[in-house]
Parts: sequence; structure tokens; C-alpha cells
Amino acid sequence: MDAAPPRVRHGAGAAEPSVSVIVCAYTDRRWQLLVEAIESIRGQSAPPEQIVLVIDHNPELLARSRATFPDAHVVANEDAQGLSGARNTGVRHCAGDVLVFLDDDAAGHPDWLAILLAPFSDPLVMGAGGAALPAWEGAPPRWLPGEFLWTVGASYVGLPVQPGPIRNPIGANMAFRSEAFARAGAFTEGIGRVGRTPLGCEETEFSIRLRQTVPGAIILYLPAARVDHHVPSDRATWSYYTSRCWAEGVSKALVTGMVGDKDGLSSERAYVVRALGAGVVRGLRDAVRGDAAGLARASMIVIGLGCTTAGFARGRAVAWARGRRTPEAIRPEL
Repeated sequence: MDAAPPRVRHGAGAAEPSVSVIVCAYTDRRWQLLVEAIESIRGQSAPPEQIVLVIDHNPELLARSRATFPDAHVVANEDAQGLSGARNTGVRHCAGDVLVFLDDDAAGHPDWLAILLAPFSDPLVMGAGGAALPAWEGAPPRWLPGEFLWTVGASYVGLPVQPGPIRNPIGANMAFRSEAFARAGAFTEGIGRVGRTPLGCEETEFSIRLRQTVPGAIILYLPAARVDHHVPSDRATWSYYTSRCWAEGVSKALVTGMVGDKDGLSSERAYVVRALGAGVVRGLRDAVRGDAAGLARASMIVIGLGCTTAGFARGRAVAWARGRRTPEAIRPEL
């Protein structure tokens, strides 16, 4: 799969884009999940021409992956440690016209790729994303509101229920034309996750920058393009929930410092006004109807919003105090 992928032609000489799937991994603790992720790519109804597996500064995992996945192009992260650097390495090693990103702890449904790639027949579509369904290691916590499933890397209440334009996709399940990286540049390092540190939003910043660079560019959400995203039991806790909300606020502060408040917070304003308000009302209504966890869900929406806002304020304050330096310079002080 290392060679340049062939073009697949249908109809009267029309060409469909070639496809590369990028998976980034950093730890042996997720080995079985990584195996399942690669198997899900191989088992697609419309399999890609190339699988690129990027190992993030872990020589043992690199050697094991090369021995186990001979049909994949397995490479070491050539940039700074972290998800952004690993993704950028993957982009450079891809031969496809469309580059798909799948998390190492996610598995695509059999028609996931076919659905995700269908809109790229429109030249204005520069990116797309699908749904990430939570695959709980244990019982789902009843106190966790659906509006905050993003804290565990899953699609949340407030996303569109029908295909349509969005600001940015979920990182576990997204695709961009290779042209997007040629025109808008790479994922910005210093924003996203490094190891188990729960920062994020590198795909948000890239998507905004892409639309600022390419006027008229469209990014679509396709809820039928589904992957199952593993949720370990240690993420179904109040402590992880609050820390993840805080980290999201910090990440949003870094993003808005680069792309501006108008674009950086456009989706968040609508989410707070519509989804979170409705979620609180729904939780209270459930409690009145006898669901004791409904009051907990309503309370956690308020707590989650408060933690996220506090993280944003902290990130913004540090950025201003340090002269709005780069994310790499600001991050250690947050």
C-alpha cells in the first residue's frame, strides 16, 4: 500500500478521488483497539487505497506495528510529540486525494468510508466528518448529559441530525482533501493532545483556517458515517469530566487567539444558547417524572459550562499576559 494509489473510474470516464486513511497511535495500552481499528478499515465496503499508521515516539510500538500490519505504511512521527505532529507526518506520507483520519481507539462501521467520501464528488466540499458513537467499557454514567458527550470523544446532543454544513468535524472521524493541507497548511502544534493530556481543538483551528483561506469551502457533517469510539472506564468519572471541560476551555482560548473570536466561538454560542438550555430543562423534567439522574444531568450541564468557561478565561489571561505567544510557548504555563 506504499505506492501511489490508482484512480478508480466509473461511468463515462469520471474519476473518483483516491483515498488514504491515517491512524495515529502512541501507546501499547491500546494495542487491541488499534488492531480493531485497522481491521475495520480493511473491512470497508469501499476500502481505501492506502493505510498510513503513524506511531508517536514509541520505538517498541513502531516495531510491533510494522511486523503486524504489513499492508499498511507504518511510519514514526517525524515532528514534535503529540497528535498534531503525528497527523502532519501522516499527511506527508499519504498519496490519496482525500485523507481520512480515524482514531486508534475507534472502529468504522462497514459503510463508514463510502458514506463519508460520497460528498467529495462536489469540488466545493473540502472536508467532512461523521458520527462517533460511544463504546463504553462499562455502564454509561447516568449523570453524564448527552450535550457533553464530546468530553469522551463522542457525538453529542446539539449536532445536526441530518447531513449539512458544520464549522469543524470530530477528530476521531473526519476527512479532508489533500489540497486543503496544500492551501491552508498543517495542523498547528501546541493545541492538541499530547499523550493523556486532554487538550484538543486542533481540527477546529485547522477547519476555521481552511475556510478563511479557501472562500466558499464546505465542510459537511454526515451522521450516517459512523464509527464506534472506545470510552475507557476512567473517563466515565466526575474528575475526568471536569478536567476535560477545563481543557476544552483552554484549547478554545488558544484557538480564538489565532483565528479570532467571531470564527473561533461561532458554534459555541449557538450550542450554549440552544442545546445547553434545552438540556437543563430536559434534565429537570426527567427528574420531575421520576428519573433521579435527571437532576444530576441538569446540574452537570451547569458545572461543565462553568469549568469550560473558567478554562477559557485562564487560557485567555495567560495568552494576553505572555504577549499572545505561540501555543507551544503558552501551554506549559496553563
